[in-house]
Amino acid sequence: MLTSKKKKTIIKEHGSHNKDTGSTSIQIALLTREIKDLTAHLKKHPKDNHSRRGLLKMVGKRRRLLNYISKIDPKSYSTLIKKLDIKK
Repeated sequence: MLTSKKKKTIIKEHGSHNKDTGSTSIQIALLTREIKDLTAHLKKHPKDNHSRRGLLKMVGKRRRLLNYISKIDPKSYSTLIKKLDIKK
């Protein structure tokens, strides 16, 4: 679970300016963090199918956002992939 403190640090790292909270790179970074946390949860609780469905929805949303940013700005896409350590 992401606390507001963790969200603020992620927003500071990936935001383009102080009031930037909803840009594509921030959304991808937040989803990546939630995916990592949920993956760790599912390793402990492999039969939690409701959380697994939520994980799959998050992965799909992140994939769509990554496709969008790769079409719009390929340079920032490649830096974001390296920074977040995402395989693509």
